[in-house]
Amino acid sequence: MFSEIRSVHFVGICGTAMASAAAAMQEKGFQVTGSDQSVYPPMSTFLEERKIAIMSTYAEANLAHKPDLVVIGNALSRGNPEVEAVLEHKLRYCSLPELLKEFFIRGKRSLVVSGTHGKTTTTALLAWVFEHNGLNPSYLIGGIPNNLGQGARFTDSEWFIIEGDEYDTAFFDKRSKFVHYLPEVVIINNIEFDHADIFENLAAIQTSFKRLINLVPRNGQLLANGDDSNLAPLLNVTHCPVKRFGLAETNSVRAFNVRLGPTASEFEIPSFKFHLDLLGEFNVRNALGVVACAKHCGLKNSQIQSAFNTFKGIKRRMEVRGIGGGVVVIDDFGHHPTAIRETLRALRLKFPTQKILAIFEPRSNTTRRNIFQTELAEAFSDADVVVVAQVARLELLPANERLDPARLMEDLEILGKSAAYLPDVDAIVKHVVKEARGGDVICVFSNGGFGDIHAKLLQHLQRK
Repeated sequence: MFSEIRSVHFVGICGTAMASAAAAMQEKGFQVTGSDQSVYPPMSTFLEERKIAIMSTYAEANLAHKPDLVVIGNALSRGNPEVEAVLEHKLRYCSLPELLKEFFIRGKRSLVVSGTHGKTTTTALLAWVFEHNGLNPSYLIGGIPNNLGQGARFTDSEWFIIEGDEYDTAFFDKRSKFVHYLPEVVIINNIEFDHADIFENLAAIQTSFKRLINLVPRNGQLLANGDDSNLAPLLNVTHCPVKRFGLAETNSVRAFNVRLGPTASEFEIPSFKFHLDLLGEFNVRNALGVVACAKHCGLKNSQIQSAFNTFKGIKRRMEVRGIGGGVVVIDDFGHHPTAIRETLRALRLKFPTQKILAIFEPRSNTTRRNIFQTELAEAFSDADVVVVAQVARLELLPANERLDPARLMEDLEILGKSAAYLPDVDAIVKHVVKEARGGDVICVFSNGGFGDIHAKLLQHLQRK
């Protein structure tokens, strides 16, 4: 069916991955158009520079030219006028993961990085190891690596490195995105309950990862965190080679003599010591998965370490946004209790005596719910002051499923934290600026824009 396609229309084109794929399709010689209701930089500028026409609203008229293929974004659902028109007129359509599979991954050596936590860092680090060593990989990453400057690139090399997201593919395909990626190697960092809007429980998530594992070919490799108890039951397979990595002695790829410093981490494997400028035990495991994968693909320890030496991290992963009035302001994408806990643990290594103020916006479909009510308070153990923003769209959830902010405040105070639950960004900025002193550290946790809170904090701290 794909041989007949000449024109492609992207519905929801301003998503990072969608825009990158659209530009790559144009480079392949296809006529590309797209639509979105949220047209703003940087992706709108990216598309304009490539002279890709963007319709700035969703409308049936956007399909009047009858494109040969319509790519429907993950966020779209029934009721969208273009979705309805596609179905009514029986136009050929697919999801972005399907497009990637058929036009970019098929025929290549696909390395898929998955897991609840750490997959963006691990994918970026793996892509940099390959890039640094001249292998010119294609990649698709759910963040912006500072070394690479963009989250996606499509090349003619044999390697395709992709972040394998367990979230669903599209409104018409409820399987996880990663089942489309034709893996040769799969890395699974860990498995925890998340995405409460689409997964009923941990078992449902494990089932999704089982489907991914079932796709690893006999000449491929499954690399799994051998220290993770939720992952262990999935690893008794015989259809492909399985290698466990981690810190425990039972792992075939094991890190020992681990040193977690305030600015870097070190670990050893037999006959080699690795050093990287990332903090905390979680990042040691992320790096260990990269080492195992890169070595499987033929790279040497020295080549891997050479890339580690120059890795500059990822935007929104413990990213220092600035210093105002002597106070360091950090941005972090953490929105799950485990991610928050590990980030604060790493920050405590870096800032052992400073006061750490944590600001959290509960806006993900999991943290808006009470699934991790108890764990959420405990996640802030290494913070001194905790400020929680008003829970987004709480009224849309059934009363018995909602996160209880009052109880969260009580639990934090029992743990000895100064805690506040505040209605908006202005109130949070006012409260935190009053609390902060020179030498303190503020870490903002959010998976959204959070009202540009980082810039507002820095602005008010400078004036203080």
